[in-house]
Parts: sequence; C-alpha cells; structure tokens
Amino acid sequence: MTRLVCVVGPTASGKTTLALELGERLGAEVVSADSRQVYRRLDVGTAKPTAAERARVPHHCLDLVDPGETFDAARFCDAAHTAIADATRRGRPVLVVGGTGLYVRALVRGLCAAPRGDDALRAALATVPADERRRRLVAVDPAAAARIHPNDTFRTIRALEVATVSGRPLSAWQAAHAFAGRAFEPLLIGLACATDALDARIVARARDMLARGFLDEVRALAATVPADAPAWRTVGYREMRACAEGRTDVETALAATVLATRQFAKRQRTWLRREPGLAWRDPVAEHDRLLDEVLRFLDGAPSAVVPGS
Repeated sequence: MTRLVCVVGPTASGKTTLALELGERLGAEVVSADSRQVYRRLDVGTAKPTAAERARVPHHCLDLVDPGETFDAARFCDAAHTAIADATRRGRPVLVVGGTGLYVRALVRGLCAAPRGDDALRAALATVPADERRRRLVAVDPAAAARIHPNDTFRTIRALEVATVSGRPLSAWQAAHAFAGRAFEPLLIGLACATDALDARIVARARDMLARGFLDEVRALAATVPADAPAWRTVGYREMRACAEGRTDVETALAATVLATRQFAKRQRTWLRREPGLAWRDPVAEHDRLLDEVLRFLDGAPSAVVPGS
C-alpha cells in the first residue's frame, strides 16, 4: 500500500515552505491539492510554486486547465493518482500538499461517483432566477436544500445539476454510489498557526503578491477571460479585478483581498477540523517533531499520530 504524507492547512500557513524542505530532504515529489492552482495563468494570486521552486522539488497537478474550464475532485483524483503511481514507480516518496480539504479527502477516503459536470446544463441553470432555483431544489432534493445556504449559488446549481443528470437527489445518488478510496495509507498533518500570526502572514503575502505583479496578472486575465469563468471565483481575483477595471483603488482592493483571504482561511480551518485522523502541528514551534513523524512514517512506522497532541 502506497504511503502518502498529506500536509494540509489554511492559506498562508506555510505549506509550500514545508513541502520544499521535506521534498529536498526526502527526494520526494509534491502533488498539489489546491483547487485554484490547477488553473493556467493564475500564478501570483494563487501563490503557485515558482519555476525555481519546482526546479528544487518536482510538483504535479498544477496548470491542468484553462481559466474558463470547470474542475472538480473527480478530475483531481484522476490526475493525482497518475502522478502518484508514476513517482512511486520511480521510487520517489509523495507529499500531497494543499488547502483544498475536499481534494485530500476524496483522494485518501474515496469519492462519491456523482455525475461529472455538465457545462451546458450548468449554464442554463445559471440563467434561472435565484428564487426559482431554490424552489426547484426544495422540490427535487429537500435534504440538499436544507444544508445548502439560499445564497450559495454554486452548490445550489451543482445539486440541481446532479439531480437532473442522475434522475435522483444528490443525497440518494451518494448513498447508492459511494465507493472506497484508493489503496493509500496517509499520514495527515495540518499546519496550525495562531489566528493573529496567520492574519499577519496573510497581510504580508497579499502585499508581496501585489509587488510581484498580481494586479498585472489580473489585468491580463480580464482582457481575455469572461467574467463568469470559474477561475474568477478564486480569492483575490475578483477584488483585484475591481481595481484593474477602475472601479476601486489599489489599497481598497488590497484590503478586500486580505479580508476575503481571512474569511477563506477560517472556512478551511472549519472544514479541516472535521477530518478524522488529522494531527495539527505548529510548523515553527513543532518543526522538529513534525519532521520526525514524517521520517518515521516513511520508514515504516504506523501512520497514526495523536491528533491535537
């Protein structure tokens, strides 16, 4: 059974830095579990590993699709499995690194075989008034309607899409088509930072992104990528687009980006706290302990570490 070291955590928690250190020390390769870094041309604003960083440690599951394409956990699992199998054949350990908890969960625990996305149907549903979409969802899948917020357009459309394609509610489809995850034995480590420290890191990173050309990147995207493209749902890009189009100034856009990133980090932490078997480690204060756990795991020690200890 293939052993995977999975390093997860909220944005700006230090995942890339740790991945590079571990990758170089272990001769490992990284599989990115980041739903935004799969997009080509979204580089600076997604904190995508640079060319120099990828030269230090090979990375996979980056730059898979264009900004106008949809991407989901099923496609991620396909790409990740191919990369993991290839690295394993070459005798290289694999680090799964990212903040998209659903991708990591799908990879190591399995994924419901719900229908793949239907772009035409999704586009048609997007033209339906929000109150009518909500009424339809309550009618076809009341369980999904109960757990999806009325203002969550994306998940409402997805639930309606699945119900339409499968002919049954999402919940029923999941119950009937669940399947086990692939044969991986994971070590699940979450990077834990104090909230004030993480907030400071988010501010510093946002300013660094701006200095490295984030606004220019957004301007180039706005010139060719439609405003309804999936890539614009990436944190920071809509906020910076407002500046690129002259609807606000740089400092206001930067402040909005920082706020959106903090809110996103909070959602990531909430998601990851529900993951069984995830051990939280401070990447600075517990650096040596974390490295020791990873090395012992790859050397054959049991995968279990004590969560929260």
